[in-house]
Amino acid sequence: MKRLRLGAAILNQTPLDWEGNTNRILESIQLARQKDVHVLCLPELCITGYGCEDMFLAPHVWRTSWEMLQRIAPETDGMIVSVGLPMFVTNGVYNAACVMSHGRIAGFVPKQHLAGDGLHYEPRWFRAWPSETSSEYHAAGHSWPIGDLLFDCDGVRIGFEICEDAWVAGRPGNRMAECGVDIILNPSASHFAFGKHEIRKRFVLEGSRSFGVSYVYANLIGNEAGRAVYDGGALIASGGDMIAAGPRFRFAEVDVVAADVDVELTRTRRAGIHSMSAHVNEDVFDRIIPIPGKFVSVSSPLESPRELHTESKVDEFTQVIALALYDYLRKSRAWGFVVSMSGGADSSACAVLIRSMVEQGVHDLGMEGFKARLSYIPNLSEATSPDALMHMLFSGMYQGTRNSSEVTRNAAEQVTRGVGGNYFEISVDEIVERYTAEIEHVIDRKLTWQQDDIALQNIQARTRSPSVWMLTNIRNALLLSTSNRSEAAVGYATMDGDTSGGLSPIAGIDKAFLREWLSIVGVKGSASLKPVAALQLVNSQQPTAELRPVEYAQTDEGDLMPYPLLDHIERLAIRDKFSPAEILETLRREHSEYNVGQLTMWVHRFFTLWSRNQWKRERYAPSFHVDDKNLDPKTWCRFPILSGGFQYELAQLPTVD
Repeated sequence: MKRLRLGAAILNQTPLDWEGNTNRILESIQLARQKDVHVLCLPELCITGYGCEDMFLAPHVWRTSWEMLQRIAPETDGMIVSVGLPMFVTNGVYNAACVMSHGRIAGFVPKQHLAGDGLHYEPRWFRAWPSETSSEYHAAGHSWPIGDLLFDCDGVRIGFEICEDAWVAGRPGNRMAECGVDIILNPSASHFAFGKHEIRKRFVLEGSRSFGVSYVYANLIGNEAGRAVYDGGALIASGGDMIAAGPRFRFAEVDVVAADVDVELTRTRRAGIHSMSAHVNEDVFDRIIPIPGKFVSVSSPLESPRELHTESKVDEFTQVIALALYDYLRKSRAWGFVVSMSGGADSSACAVLIRSMVEQGVHDLGMEGFKARLSYIPNLSEATSPDALMHMLFSGMYQGTRNSSEVTRNAAEQVTRGVGGNYFEISVDEIVERYTAEIEHVIDRKLTWQQDDIALQNIQARTRSPSVWMLTNIRNALLLSTSNRSEAAVGYATMDGDTSGGLSPIAGIDKAFLREWLSIVGVKGSASLKPVAALQLVNSQQPTAELRPVEYAQTDEGDLMPYPLLDHIERLAIRDKFSPAEILETLRREHSEYNVGQLTMWVHRFFTLWSRNQWKRERYAPSFHVDDKNLDPKTWCRFPILSGGFQYELAQLPTVD
């Protein structure tokens, strides 16, 4: 019986944080050693951080990565460790895993399939290594094998699928299985998206079953570079059984998941699989050498599994944004957050998510651990409870005009105080009137709602921006923009007004889901978040900008269309790339509660506003990527600022009376 303890590391890294990244790698190796791990897999590009963008093309980045690698290698005594870094080889930069054993480098395996869709841009920086090819890497008078390699450790065969390699049809694991590999390591940097973890579990389980191997999946965790958030969730499977699963959304910067595998038992199962497969040559071991290129010999080194659980979208959203906010706060070294509280759903969601950040962080790290990461904030060490932390980290300000209601003012105050924040209140009505009077003087006429509706609405939103920015600057804080994805799709936001902010935490979430989420957390709470009773004051309202006089009875859905329908059109148009005519036909089948005239009008409105407002989406504050419907042009959805506006396509729809 040949038993090995396998380990998968979870790391919270930061691009180009050389000392911090290296220290966390060394901490993970030490933690693995304490758990008697024999083979440890660390995440993809963990020396540099995954999100270095064009800095991957800088020679000093390759040199510094190599320097850090020399610090790490001596600490691998008695273990086999893989660590990720960029490497310049002959004619390009490669995303590689370095295999180390007993304090020495054994070789390098570059990634074969690069991620180039959505927020991924790997082909811009890296070259894909050709399969079944190997070479030599030379540095400092030494050389090591590099390429499509397998590693032989005292008769145990180890191979690699690096992140995207496991997501493609022609997985390298297929060829490795033919070569009798016992263990496949997958160093990944797989960002969070709703439901994505279930897909990861499937390819890890299926890989371990169909290849007849033990499969180790390592991942990053936290908000690494600003937009993409990593949820951890390391996995270890063997022969089709999940034997260990790491935590997700944890605030800890380093963790190692470990599990024991019986290599001989796995081989027995693999033999059974191969004996039943017509696609596997019975003399497979005679073909080992030519398929991967070569084996590399490495010296032999000689916690109980966590149960998987399925989390709802509500819990995932709460936890991933809480983690993202905490990392963004501490890595930017801001002293807290400020939100312009309107009394509506969006600003209230931001306030509650900040509270979730505190509750989840204290739960994971303890009060002292939570404060230790924010030790640069003056007087934070004096806080002794989550409420005290919130009082120091969050301020909400309500800025009313004559068009604001007591309902929203009260909701803004109660939610801000209900989550433990500082509440401020000012009137900007006099400032609005001053701007209005000055413009009326310039154009020599009075402004009216009949003639100047947009201008009179927007000046109220823009007038709120300077004062809330002023409060933010005084408190050395981050101003959170409160725009959601539904508003971004149709430009239902005032630039330099309610879009003001340095970070937009809910810009990747549609309004319909936000309202549902607020209803749930108001009554039941979510994950480690306690219920927020004050949300009842928000949930009982119809969403409204409150920019027109009260007699206009303004609502968001009246200005636009029902939010669930808006979100449906957006999914069909932007995610699925349907034409206006195809969308109208789909809506007629699935939304019989509306007549054809209404549906046609709303399809026209969506495409017209979408095309007209790309410039706004280009200017929104950075947002967190949480699913594959993100509209952020810097991470997912690219669209021209100037276009034909779908006029030809819209002209083919039925005429609206």
